Amino acid sequence: MSAATNSPLRLTAFLAPQGYHESAWKVGPPPVTADAHETVFQAARTAERGLLDAVFIADSPMLEPFRARYFPQVRHDPIALVSALSVITERIGLVATASTTYSAPYDLARRLATVDHLSGGRAGWNVVTTRLTGVARNFGTAAHPEHGDRYARAGEFVDLLRRLWDGWDDDAVVADADSGVWADISRIREAHFHGDFYDVDGALPLPRSPQGHPVLAQAGSSGPGVDLAGRIADLVFTAQPDIAAGRRFRDSVRDAARGYGRAPESVAVLPGISFVLGSTAAEAQTKRDQLENSVDPEFRWRNLAFNAGIDPELLDPNAPLDERDPALIARTSRTDDLLRRTRDTGWTFRRLSAELTSLPGGLDVTATPEQLADLIESWFTQGASDGFTLQPSTLPDSLELFVDHVVPILQNRGLHRTEYSGTTLRDHLGIARPVSNPPVHSLTPIEVS
Repeated sequence: MSAATNSPLRLTAFLAPQGYHESAWKVGPPPVTADAHETVFQAARTAERGLLDAVFIADSPMLEPFRARYFPQVRHDPIALVSALSVITERIGLVATASTTYSAPYDLARRLATVDHLSGGRAGWNVVTTRLTGVARNFGTAAHPEHGDRYARAGEFVDLLRRLWDGWDDDAVVADADSGVWADISRIREAHFHGDFYDVDGALPLPRSPQGHPVLAQAGSSGPGVDLAGRIADLVFTAQPDIAAGRRFRDSVRDAARGYGRAPESVAVLPGISFVLGSTAAEAQTKRDQLENSVDPEFRWRNLAFNAGIDPELLDPNAPLDERDPALIARTSRTDDLLRRTRDTGWTFRRLSAELTSLPGGLDVTATPEQLADLIESWFTQGASDGFTLQPSTLPDSLELFVDHVVPILQNRGLHRTEYSGTTLRDHLGIARPVSNPPVHSLTPIEVS
């Protein structure tokens, strides 16, 4: 731990079957097939060897045909995948993405609690509202909810899941064989939740999970996203371009948390950082060039538009992006960043896409291990982040290089742990186990005649 901070550095990793860079599948191991989960399994073990706090599994519950043409589209169900990871790992946290817009609260509460039981208290939930409008037709929904409505639903959704997870007191299971009583049902309470969006009455059919609640992660840098993060998140994923922007965003999240009566330092802000590593700067650049030389320019601009919530079919890539453009069907923080870049450069969207190899507004580094360690330390010690969410450009090799060469540097500087000190994800993050705060309605005993 650095003398400049009293908090531990937190490191997590987003795992995708091929790696984060769009050309990874072309230059790395054999092309990704339906068996891509094997790469994720290997990467999760590597992350655990590096003593990372957690791995994230992202989600996109739709197929975008243009992406399938150019880019591997293997998106297994995240909760099923982290359930499998719980068997082949022992200590690392396992965070699954699930949408509040396209999930049923009771079902999701039970599935996440199940993962927490299976993993011994290592589960996390990446709370997303789903920005992709095309998802609606996959779930039989007439229209995709508006941005503000999605966040309002998300806040209530999380409140409901917490109530369900709190439905059992920690000591509800008696398991007294002599008396024949397995559970004291006076210590099990039904939800009886009746909100603006959801109505759920019953209790979950399983006891409270080992860490009380799964850890909550959230991604979203808009105003409603920051507000939701301040209200519910333990971890916040964001894309920030530099230390000054990172400080401003971290301060905004902490201010939001303070507004909800939470300790500001209880919310960890972990900007995403994609990276290409080499033993020398020249070697790293050669690897970067190999990736970039394999990029399809048509895919690059379409994918940038897709990731920013812009309809590629309505966009003219040979013109600068304009905020009045009908392609901007939904304004997001990523869209705003692209509009700012357009104003600063005057570039066409195609030219802009050629310059961006990561999420709009995010960090993408070509470096030696020492240089990447320096960047991580500078952001952390200057209050721009509480750590990072790693986005390895290629898997499994980029993450292996990080674990084998960057982690030892961080350990030698006192920034990263040398062993896990606990067993749950909350232990790794230094987050207290929540006290059970159940609803007031207890189960009604069944009379047996």
